Amino acid sequence: MNSPAGGRDATTGCEFQENLEYLRQINFFSGLSIESLKVFAYLCTRETFAAGETIFSPQDDDGQAYYLISGAARLVYPDAAGDILVRTFNAGQFLGGLSLLSGIRHLYALQAQGETLCLVLTRERFLKALEQFPELVPKILKAAVETVRGWEKRYLFDMLDKRGLSQSMAGISVL
Repeated sequence: MNSPAGGRDATTGCEFQENLEYLRQINFFSGLSIESLKVFAYLCTRETFAAGETIFSPQDDDGQAYYLISGAARLVYPDAAGDILVRTFNAGQFLGGLSLLSGIRHLYALQAQGETLCLVLTRERFLKALEQFPELVPKILKAAVETVRGWEKRYLFDMLDKRGLSQSMAGISVL
């Protein structure tokens, strides 16, 4: 079962600094001022997931973004014949940024591989922070668009190398 790690007392100062450093590494938050990053670092919580535990399920709109501090997670697509492994996320990866911007129902399930510690930011807290810093909205949107473009560029080059380019998947960044 997942459990929040730590509370908001004097012992969390080190955790706050670590959260701030993690956020500074995430492209989604690139270009933000240190003051706004501090607000987001304070609003984040930590959750530990046990091996095999489901972090989110298909059709969930959990409204959360996750940064994997330690451990790994499997992204799977449920199929009548069994789960299909889509990919694995490792420590240092961020996922769910688009969930902060709008309600999105997941297409996949995310399951912890071994004990996995995540830095979690909810949409509710994220949007409240944006109310305090409305000037951040264009920067956040720019980072989100750049993330999608970067994904497509990696996909394009990977598929060209394999000569398996799917025309139905290419061109998403022009939407």
